[in-house]
Amino acid sequence: MELSEVIKTRRSIRKFKSDDVAREIIEDLINSARLAPSAKNRQPWEFLIVKENIKNEIADIMLEQEKKSKISLERKIYNANSSVKTTAYIMKEAPVLILVFRLKDDNWIIGDLLSIGAAIEHICLRATDLGLGSLWIRDIVYTRDKITEFVNKDDKELISAISIGYSNESPKQRPRKQLTKVLEWY
Repeated sequence: MELSEVIKTRRSIRKFKSDDVAREIIEDLINSARLAPSAKNRQPWEFLIVKENIKNEIADIMLEQEKKSKISLERKIYNANSSVKTTAYIMKEAPVLILVFRLKDDNWIIGDLLSIGAAIEHICLRATDLGLGSLWIRDIVYTRDKITEFVNKDDKELISAISIGYSNESPKQRPRKQLTKVLEWY
């Protein structure tokens, strides 16, 4: 598929088939991420692939926090995003979850996060090109410390996650701002 077509057809997928994704395909996705540009060529990303029981336990960590947040919300202590529960169930349905980490290093936060965003987008675009669906997951931030501990990555910071699998839906493109609303010539 041409790159412009991949960009136009990429969608956030929230319904996945149960079909497994071959190791070679996952390695292809990570190789695409590895080739993304990075600030000062730091290449700050590390990827952990989880499947089956481990993936589901990570989703359960999110579901447990969501339950606690509902209780705490009544006491005005914690306000987790309302999409956490839905996201956890999506993670359970997708056959693959990619956890994206960086080393804990406060001096490079902005550059590292921008770089990791580019790597994640490379994964999502390559997944589309290979006929896979992907969902870039932000909701993992509410439980990142617990998840990091669970997967024995205490020296790392969990930045994001990506669900990967064969799509079981064909969503339409969500509304986008017009070019004239986001572009200005000076």
